[in-house]
Amino acid sequence: MKIEVYSPTVRRKEMDAVLTAMVEDSLGPGEHTQFLVHTAKEHFAFDYCLALRTPAFALQLALETLKAGASGDGNAQGVIISALAPLYYDRVIRSLGLLPLYCDTGEDTPLAAEQKIEVLMGSRPLCAVITHSLGYMPSPDLAAELGVPVIEDASQSFGALWGEKKAGTAGNFTILGLEERDMITAGGGALLFAMNRKDAALLRGMGELPPEFLLPGVNAAMAAVQFRESGKNLLKRRELAQAYTQASLQTRHKRFSQAEGLDYNNYAFPLVIESGVKDIKAYARRKEIIVEEAFESSLVGSGLIPAVQCPCAASLALRTLLFPLYPRLSAAQAGEVAKLIATLP
Repeated sequence: MKIEVYSPTVRRKEMDAVLTAMVEDSLGPGEHTQFLVHTAKEHFAFDYCLALRTPAFALQLALETLKAGASGDGNAQGVIISALAPLYYDRVIRSLGLLPLYCDTGEDTPLAAEQKIEVLMGSRPLCAVITHSLGYMPSPDLAAELGVPVIEDASQSFGALWGEKKAGTAGNFTILGLEERDMITAGGGALLFAMNRKDAALLRGMGELPPEFLLPGVNAAMAAVQFRESGKNLLKRRELAQAYTQASLQTRHKRFSQAEGLDYNNYAFPLVIESGVKDIKAYARRKEIIVEEAFESSLVGSGLIPAVQCPCAASLALRTLLFPLYPRLSAAQAGEVAKLIATLP
């Protein structure tokens, strides 16, 4: 049986919560959605939150809110985004009449490089969207230093810490995706929250949303359980990552550099490959283990951004592979993956 690179974190407790919601005829937004917002608020201590159907709509709503509150500055039309951000960012930004400003990464990190963000600040952007790619997060100080509103995308960094600062608590608005490949896998949806009263007031000012935009109860019920189980899941990820890291030390392939102060959540196990990516994928398939390009569906990985414009991100998109790492892996499966990593050509 093949070991897939991703697997949603869905166990009996999650399914029991979904079945309970279905038996209660609570398929649409309702008490389960409200309970999820309450559960998330206990975790993040935000001021206001919306539980929405998609991360794309969460990004749209955050941008609309900032655009409406931009004090009539018609020149602030740019939105700084990482070249390794999800592909939907570009469509959402352009649909609002805004201009995406693509930022390159560093050579050994999937995050937008701070010095390259500073260069883009010269265009007087409306805001910056800081994507925590593969769970890596920049220093929380970055959001305060930029001098423009910041939207954090913590969909993959849930559970990560910088000192005592939780991922997703530094910006004006934060998106926490609930999609299949996010840290909280609820079958779809997103939380959009504001950490302080001023930003919360802006978000509330967008008015009441029709139920068709809000997160259904069945998804919310599943997500609420995963919030409660997150500590256990993070420990399992850490154990797997430690074994994989030891295995990777026997190879010539590299891990991303990790800034001092970051307690990584082990969203994934990426390696920057120093040999042929196709050869390694074929080698893994022979072992019935699936590996895949980490950034194939990113802005630069999809070809939307020319490689010459963001060369570091383009290089990482071509050379970064992900290996299976998720709480549902059995000990035997994890051992097979570790063995594969240790023997990579």
